[in-house]
Amino acid sequence: MSHAVRIGILGDFNPKFPSHHATNDALQHGARQLNLKVESQWIATPSLAAPTGEKILESFDGLLASPGSPYKSFDGMLNGIEFARRRDWPFLGTCGGFQYALIEFARHVLGIADADSAENNSGSNNIVIYPVACAVTGRMGGAPRLSGKVPEIRLCPGSRLQSFYGEDKEIVTEEFFCNFEVNPEYEYCAMEAGFPVVARGTQGEIRALESPTHRFFIATLFQPQLSSTEKNPHPVILAFVQAAADWGRKKLDDSVLE
Repeated sequence: MSHAVRIGILGDFNPKFPSHHATNDALQHGARQLNLKVESQWIATPSLAAPTGEKILESFDGLLASPGSPYKSFDGMLNGIEFARRRDWPFLGTCGGFQYALIEFARHVLGIADADSAENNSGSNNIVIYPVACAVTGRMGGAPRLSGKVPEIRLCPGSRLQSFYGEDKEIVTEEFFCNFEVNPEYEYCAMEAGFPVVARGTQGEIRALESPTHRFFIATLFQPQLSSTEKNPHPVILAFVQAAADWGRKKLDDSVLE
């Protein structure tokens, strides 16, 4: 085993959130499958709103934007996502991380200054993330409108996302735990920012985005960490950990050459 792969998790760790523990566990599932040592560290969003935020982010090989919105610092989360997009750092956003990635594109790439989520009750005229339109039937009482295992997530043929599952996979089942999704009126924001939609629900709802030009930049409304196990690490988590390891190695090689 070479040096440890350092993963920074953008978010405010809450021990009461099962998805936060699942995020930590899923990274280790991937690490052991790939025979890598992975050290993950949660990065509180207020620290990313400080002037030293970029320096903090540079110390990691990959960045994962976690579930758990609304975050303690809206700007801090956007700064973390913007860093990954602008500096081409391996990035995976899930659930809230996916939602804020779209807000970041809308604000910083397309100039929609007040792009926001309905969850924040900001009074914005540009609500790019709004309440889930179609609730999942049979969900547990009190659970979010979109929760549990959701079948028939359609992957875009030829996308990087599809390649992680296997070239013959076009439909997958994934786990969700959220009340908010992309407002379809703002789907154009992802496309114009260079992040095409690569997975959709049965009614055409956006379920994942990716960048064809970045080293690794994928955002999913579903939470791959929730279905990852020791014996079967989730393929998206595996691909992300591998991308972070590759980037960490390249940074190390480049520093030796300097």
